[in-house]
Amino acid sequence: MTDRQAPECPICGRPAQLAARPFCSRRCADADLVRWVNGAYRIPVADDEAEQAPGSDGTESHGLIPRIP
Repeated sequence: MTDRQAPECPICGRPAQLAARPFCSRRCADADLVRWVNGAYRIPVADDEAEQAPGSDGTESHGLIPRIP
């Protein structure tokens, strides 16, 4: 036999319950859902100048007459 501990709830750290897995309760599962809906979980994105389309920052780099807004 292996001596495995139950995984911890990612919200509060208590042992996870099978009925609400990976959380310990429905309350923690709902708290996680609220975090997703409110945008608390985001992947940071850095704007890369190489990915921007020419002229998207207001400058024209292709030698044509600039657009008048």
